[in-house]
Amino acid sequence: MQPTGWTQGVTFRVLGIGFLALLMLVPLWQVQSLVVERRGLEQEARTKIGERWGGEQVVGGPVLVVPVRTAVHHDKGLTHVDIDHFVLAESLRIEGTFDTERRRYGIYETPVYTADLRISGRFARTAFEAIRADGGEVQWQAAVLRVPIADVRGIRSVSALRIDGRELAFGPGAAVSNMTSTEVPWPLDAQAGDANAEFAFEMRLAGTAVLQFLPLARQTEVSIGSAWPDPGFVGAFLPATREAGAGGFSAHWQVLDLNRPFGQHWSAGGDVPMLQSSAFGVELYQPVGTYQRNERAGKYGILFVAMSFVALFLFDALGRWRVHPVQYLLVGVALCTFYVVLLALSEQIGFGPAYVAAAIAVVAMIGGYAAAAARNRTAGLALGGLLALVYALLYGLVVSEQYSLLMGAIALLASIGLLMYLTRRVDWYALGPARIDVPAGMGSR
Repeated sequence: MQPTGWTQGVTFRVLGIGFLALLMLVPLWQVQSLVVERRGLEQEARTKIGERWGGEQVVGGPVLVVPVRTAVHHDKGLTHVDIDHFVLAESLRIEGTFDTERRRYGIYETPVYTADLRISGRFARTAFEAIRADGGEVQWQAAVLRVPIADVRGIRSVSALRIDGRELAFGPGAAVSNMTSTEVPWPLDAQAGDANAEFAFEMRLAGTAVLQFLPLARQTEVSIGSAWPDPGFVGAFLPATREAGAGGFSAHWQVLDLNRPFGQHWSAGGDVPMLQSSAFGVELYQPVGTYQRNERAGKYGILFVAMSFVALFLFDALGRWRVHPVQYLLVGVALCTFYVVLLALSEQIGFGPAYVAAAIAVVAMIGGYAAAAARNRTAGLALGGLLALVYALLYGLVVSEQYSLLMGAIALLASIGLLMYLTRRVDWYALGPARIDVPAGMGSR
């Protein structure tokens, strides 16, 4: 049996190795902070592109706005003010397709689109009774139709609005529930009958990454399609039907007034609904982006540092390489450098090629260092092969979207089981090479 001092020395070394592994959390945390910073720059670039091309778009159908002159009493007497009353359509149908492309700002790129929309529907004149019921003098001749749009800079073209047998030209409009708009004047006849007023117009709208719609009618139907292969359906409602594949997607929504948190009419003097809370649509989804993949890789960093340190300790215990704490530290720093190189290269050449290049560089560096320091080529090849296997496993975890957690849990369990199996015959109280199964082909120093 080994002396007590030997056992205490081994225990101290194990604790020291654990401390060095935890110390590697500092550079790994710095790398994660760098990933967050670069992702922020990517989002800033996306915003810059949106400012010039058109931002994330939200569009709705026409909203009837009629001012009502109302008497307001105050300390100085009686004043008449015009308060806008808003009335929604009975039905709204939006059909469209959009073309996509990628725009770059520096080294960053984001998907943008140009959508061709056909918007139609009808107003029920019986709904105008809600305006009369509120009292005041209704300014029918000042009525306008406003089309809310999140970013009017993205309007490439818009046709005249066809309604009541007339064609009305759009112009700049006032806000609708904190959204910018374009509008057309639509003077109403106060004595008009109960006939419905049907409307229709076309719009070409540019935007960035997201296109959403507002259910501004008693019944809203939206049908859109695109060649983009990876749609992400976002917002308050999912499509009733959808089809998606490598050739693109199509989707159809149907929303009733019962599904949304606001009614068919309201006034500017009351509670103004937040229309955006009911928006729905599609996002040009990019499966597991560069920075998300880098972030995933970094989360497994401390695990792989620990596994590498365990491998070094086993080499030390086998007597094949007397590893100094400084050498543990150098190997740990090299493992952390992998994530910096991966992040820098992935911005330039893509994640896959960057991962291969960074992994080869680190494996060759650590394997060559181990062979030279241990004066044992077999030890260097064994450590390099282990690292190559670890990086291959990490790549599978990173690129998997749905099963990364499951794969990671299984890999962790398998790694611990393998480690327990390899060290099952080690007498940790009398640690010595004679009590360990030495793999064939590993020579002495």
